[in-house]
Amino acid sequence: MCCDCCLLGKVMKEMSLPCDKNLPVSHQCGVVSQTCCLEEASGSKNPRFDCPVSCPLVSSTSDINECLMGLSDCRAGERCINTEGSFRCQREVSCGTGYELTDSNNCKDIDECETGIHNCGPQFNCQNTQGSFRCIPKAKCDNGFIQDALGNCIDINECVTLTNPCHRGQICVNSLGSYSCQRNSVNCGRGYHLSEDGSRCVDIDECKGSEEVCPGHACINQVGSYRCECATGYNFNSISRTCEDVNECRYYPGRLCAHKCENTLGSYKCSCTSGFKLANDGRNCDDVNECETNPCSQECANVYGSYQCYCRRGYQLSDIDGLTCEDIDECALPTGGHICTYRCRNTPGSFTCICPAEGYTLATNGRSCQDIDECAAGSHTCTANESCFNIQGGFRCLSFDCPNNYKRAATLRIQGSDTIRCSKSCQPNDIACVLDPIHSVSHTFISLPTFREFVKPEEIVFLRTTVPVYSSYQFGGYDVRFDILEGNVENAFDIIKRVESGRFLGVVRQVKPLVGPVETVLKLSMRNLSSHGDAGQNIINVHVFVSAFWF
Repeated sequence: MCCDCCLLGKVMKEMSLPCDKNLPVSHQCGVVSQTCCLEEASGSKNPRFDCPVSCPLVSSTSDINECLMGLSDCRAGERCINTEGSFRCQREVSCGTGYELTDSNNCKDIDECETGIHNCGPQFNCQNTQGSFRCIPKAKCDNGFIQDALGNCIDINECVTLTNPCHRGQICVNSLGSYSCQRNSVNCGRGYHLSEDGSRCVDIDECKGSEEVCPGHACINQVGSYRCECATGYNFNSISRTCEDVNECRYYPGRLCAHKCENTLGSYKCSCTSGFKLANDGRNCDDVNECETNPCSQECANVYGSYQCYCRRGYQLSDIDGLTCEDIDECALPTGGHICTYRCRNTPGSFTCICPAEGYTLATNGRSCQDIDECAAGSHTCTANESCFNIQGGFRCLSFDCPNNYKRAATLRIQGSDTIRCSKSCQPNDIACVLDPIHSVSHTFISLPTFREFVKPEEIVFLRTTVPVYSSYQFGGYDVRFDILEGNVENAFDIIKRVESGRFLGVVRQVKPLVGPVETVLKLSMRNLSSHGDAGQNIINVHVFVSAFWF
């Protein structure tokens, strides 16, 4: 590369070109070529560069790059291309549509018509133009027509395109392919008519015509027109030239009427919503007392703009009309089953509680059923030899005779229940009677309801003893044993031992529900035990009556 740049400087010197000529090379190559050019002139041999000293001089047969030396005569817009022994100029920009580049580097027009690359149809002739072509229709239009780009003949409006086509006093009338001139007649505009001599237009007095132009309103004639003097509540429409009603309700919303405004021709009227009536001033509204017309079946309360119906106790307002009071069936309510102890009977506005037909009476609260104590009231049917025992919902006549070798000791009333006790009484020398461990036989009774909700054992009978709990059984002390011997229906009962006040206590419990009516006799055994054996036994017969009702 160094030799090439240096040889370039030597050639410049041989061609008598200035050494500082601006060449289209890089800066470093230009410095080398300029230095070699100057040193060639002084006869030195590469004193300042490391180029080979044997760089050959240009010969007469070496090609000169005129483009690089700036010796070409290419015009602006052309690029210089070096060739062997010469150069050529080539356009940098193409010739564009409709032109082609010649060998002489010039743009030549393309004749599309001759080359057949035009798109003219069979009804047109192709005519070449510079850079393009034109399609000229083969058919020619007659006078009065002009041909469009598609070859169609379109009428020429001579009345518009020509200047003064007709004489003064005539009007131009266009026709297809031509025009004509006609005499101009006097045409009067709206609101005028032709004078009697037909020479001028005079005003029409519309207010005096046969047709009423302002019906119901005053008419004022004007030159070429008229106007209506509209009555109150109307406005004159200058376009339709009529009196139009003014909608006061729309123009003055909320200012004319207290409630509703209704437009009328030339005026308006006020009205009120439901529950109100129009006041004497015709604008405001007064409340209507609807209760004066008795719209409700029971109680009515007037409210502003309406009314409200109320019902007395035991009634409710109908959901259908909101006016009628309907009886409340308290017995059918979800809580109706708990209103009355037994049964509930609905009555208008209320209800009545009913008790079973026999053995019960209605309590003072009007809801509970209270057992009638026939024994205390003397309404029982027991004989003189029978004892009356009251049970829930009735009574029982019972007769208790003591067994042989026993006699009635006493009749006790414990916890509201009569207890008959028979104690042993042996005859002299009756060893069997003396050895019999049963010391007493007792009879008592209890009346129980049918429990509706049986959730835990119910304690019903208590057997109290005199045996102390803390005496030593091993050293002559005592113990007590309680048993159910007979009558335990469905195993609904049991008996447990408990300590109370330092003494043993037997407790009879109902552990399962029984649905009455049920009658049974629980035969209970209370045995006193000592370190020497049984010290005695007592039999208690509990007559249990389970009622059919839960109360």
